[in-house]
Amino acid sequence: MDRILTNGRLFTALDNNVIEDGAIWIKDNRIVYAGVSSAQPKPPADAVIQDLRGHFVMPGMTETHAHLSFADANPFAIGETMVEDATITAVKNSRLMLASGFTSAVSFGSTYQIDIALREAINSGRVVGPRLLAAGRDLGATASNVDSPGGLSQIADGPWALRQAVREQRKIGVDVVKVFIDGENINQQNPAGELAFTDEELFAVVDEAHRRRMKVACHSRSADAVKQAVKAGVDFIGHANYLDDEAVELLAERKESVFVGPALAWELNYLKKCETIGVSLETVIEQGYQDEVDATIASVAKLREAGVRLVVGGDYGISIAPHGTYANDLEYFVSLFDMSPAEALICATKNGGEAFDPEGSVGTLEAGTLADLVIIDGDPLMDITILQDHQKLSIMKDGLLYRELHNPDPYSEI
Repeated sequence: MDRILTNGRLFTALDNNVIEDGAIWIKDNRIVYAGVSSAQPKPPADAVIQDLRGHFVMPGMTETHAHLSFADANPFAIGETMVEDATITAVKNSRLMLASGFTSAVSFGSTYQIDIALREAINSGRVVGPRLLAAGRDLGATASNVDSPGGLSQIADGPWALRQAVREQRKIGVDVVKVFIDGENINQQNPAGELAFTDEELFAVVDEAHRRRMKVACHSRSADAVKQAVKAGVDFIGHANYLDDEAVELLAERKESVFVGPALAWELNYLKKCETIGVSLETVIEQGYQDEVDATIASVAKLREAGVRLVVGGDYGISIAPHGTYANDLEYFVSLFDMSPAEALICATKNGGEAFDPEGSVGTLEAGTLADLVIIDGDPLMDITILQDHQKLSIMKDGLLYRELHNPDPYSEI
């Protein structure tokens, strides 16, 4: 079917500009044309015409640090959710992520093996959600940040044991291997800056994953952890809070193949909402989390100057940073990292799309890309926070326009 969307304000994400009188020609699930209405080729006589009435249209966003099976639990008890509850939650969260304007997602770790089944359910149409690169359990070493009971982690030590663990994840259908290279300030057995793996171990993980056509994502807060990740060839680096000049230089050398997501939602909300989970603000500051926010702001400035591609993805899925608040990341990029709204949108669309698919099937509005659109009743270039209002968003994924996604019960009145 041919569909022509007319009278839209198009943000194609190919640059920072808006096409004021834009049109999009969609055939089945692909874009044929996106640009100025006057330059659009003549469509078939039976094409369906839809007037966008001046609404803002942008590519679907990519959440690059997704934890769809996390059940908005206390952050100190993530792995304690029962598999049945985590599965039901993942189905709900998938719909919520799509309703938030995120049409693609890169998993940064799954409880149990839920992401793999979830990806297949989404692809087959049994579950509504973003297209997903699925991860398995977090891969960690003994005494690493994720060495704990429950369904969160897979623990292995030594190069050959880690290769076996990667092969086991390949066997069950994982797209992304998630590794914890260093830890958290709240974790005495593996604080931030203490490397959980030797260089030989991490190189074995990355080599085995790439050899078996999988990507590698990592939790790396310290400069040493980031440097170890870059040297090993990790594809997605989460956090990168404390960067020195050497780490930035290494990232700049690999800027065509590596993506960095600052993922500040955890720190910001831990500082803001700590008392709701039984921790005093004084303790959180003593643990160094305000310093971590400040260090991240400085690190991002260095990364931007070096031309390293930044992506959105805030580690959502815990009680203090729940699912559905993913677009808060774009507000942080503007308010904390001093980006323009257009630059933040590029991080969420074009950069995120390249992280998801280096071949460029998502993240921009241009001929040949998948018809993933966010149609907005408002202008995020004037107010980036409008993306947090799901009722202002209409979502198209794969050429299919979804309605009432923001309504958890579409069978009743809102």
